Amino acid sequence: MIDSSAFQGKTAAYYTLGCKLNFSETSTFGKMLQEMGVRTVQKGERADICLINTCSVTEVADQKCRQAIRRMVRENPDAFVVVTGCYAQLEAEVVSRIEGVDLVLGSNEKANLVQFLSDAWVSVDRRQETGVSRDLIFRQKTKDIKSFAPSCSRGNRTRYFLKVQDGCDYFCTYCTIPYARGFSRNPTIASLVHQAEEAAQEGGKEIVLTGVNIGDFGKTTGERFLDLVKALDGVEGISRYRISSLEPDLLSDELIDYCVQSRAFMPHFHIPLQSGSDTVLKLMHRHYDAQLFANKIHKIKAVMPDAFIGVDVMVGCRGETPECFEETYEFLKGLDVTQLHVFPYSERPGTSALSIPYVVSEKDKKLRSKRLLDLSDEKTVSFYQKHIGQEAEVLFEKAPRGKAMHGFTRNYIRVELSAKDADTTLDNQIVKVRLGELTPDKQALRCFII
Repeated sequence: MIDSSAFQGKTAAYYTLGCKLNFSETSTFGKMLQEMGVRTVQKGERADICLINTCSVTEVADQKCRQAIRRMVRENPDAFVVVTGCYAQLEAEVVSRIEGVDLVLGSNEKANLVQFLSDAWVSVDRRQETGVSRDLIFRQKTKDIKSFAPSCSRGNRTRYFLKVQDGCDYFCTYCTIPYARGFSRNPTIASLVHQAEEAAQEGGKEIVLTGVNIGDFGKTTGERFLDLVKALDGVEGISRYRISSLEPDLLSDELIDYCVQSRAFMPHFHIPLQSGSDTVLKLMHRHYDAQLFANKIHKIKAVMPDAFIGVDVMVGCRGETPECFEETYEFLKGLDVTQLHVFPYSERPGTSALSIPYVVSEKDKKLRSKRLLDLSDEKTVSFYQKHIGQEAEVLFEKAPRGKAMHGFTRNYIRVELSAKDADTTLDNQIVKVRLGELTPDKQALRCFII
């Protein structure tokens, strides 16, 4: 039983590291606390509760998590500090030893975060009387992580993020995500449709489907991801859906063909490649080869020539010889993709990749990353330039008064509306515009309302 009266008038500060899924979950946690009478702190104000949602995809991410926790403790010295997320799951003992941390929640417990927080809040009162330590630590093995924390929230963003799946069964050699989030699991299509309907009632127009391996949707309920897509497409009020990331072996031709004629699913795909070298893909234990990936790109472009395609690429992983990297570079250079999300490989304790003998130096990782990022810039600019002068529909996002507004076209071209033309009435509205020249930083196209 949660006693919400203990939280009335309290303030909370939130900090999120990592993926869109984490941001979605944090936003949901914040909404739940708000319903109990907790308000978000204003700038310069100290919080009564601090919630840090962590990431552990790389060693750099781990370091940023520790820094963020210590900073939150330092800036809010009397706050009750809760740490959850992937780093909290994988390194619960390390996190619990950070001075000022009160509650560490693993992947199973965060589904009931508010209940655990309420129970621990009472423990604080007892501690003040008895001097008993208030550290509460939870950690499970992968097979024991079975809960699913629903999340459909937008926080301070225009777009909603709907969590449709969690966990992963793939166990790629470089990755700790299955250990941090457990095996693949999902809620029912009916429950997700209900959440989308609620988002529409709140005025939402665009929803991004998030998860760890969302193409694996259905493991829990016996349903299919394609059936989920079709059901969501029928939700009145939602004008746009985007699929955050789909493994190439789970991106079916049937799904691609459905998106062509879909009412609301956008011509926008994000597909993890990781490497264009079959040698490296095998070392990674990926579930496809380069040719399968290329076939998916060709299929998308054949039926949706203007589709935006983002690609995840990892550089410098163990076993990636110079020859293997050149294979990846040439493979991507020849593919009609729009943008590369480049990540340098990071050694993760406990992963089987550590047994692969060939190690890439940090210097070479940086050089390889730079080459791929430059290639990405070329491809993105070329894609943008093809659309200059065209008409497009843009969903505008809220901007500070006196600043330029930004938004995205159906195919995810970022646009900029000058400050003199910006109007608060355009926030969260889909508007027809004409696309102009690239902005000086080449990160967007200028636009003019028609």
